[in-house]
Amino acid sequence: MSPGRSPNSTEPRWWEFRSARNRKPSTYSCPLCGELLPSLSDHFLLFPEGDHNRRRHAHTACVLAAREQGRLPTREEWERAQQGWQPRRRWWRLGRPG
Repeated sequence: MSPGRSPNSTEPRWWEFRSARNRKPSTYSCPLCGELLPSLSDHFLLFPEGDHNRRRHAHTACVLAAREQGRLPTREEWERAQQGWQPRRRWWRLGRPG
């Protein structure tokens, strides 16, 4: 089990994604809306926690909407949330008054 995950959780903590277009005439089911997705159209590949063996094909509009709603965080976004993100101090400002 990964740190930060409950034993019963199957939901990925973070996602990796990239745009895609396939020449293979296949049809996929979008995991975000459940509608059909022709592989010849522009779409996204989603990789739960970077696992390329579990990739999923999703509509571009669905991915953009989910990102806007905060449902598809990247690894960096998830790590920041776990650490209680704080801005980095600049080395050249350390020791400078005021």
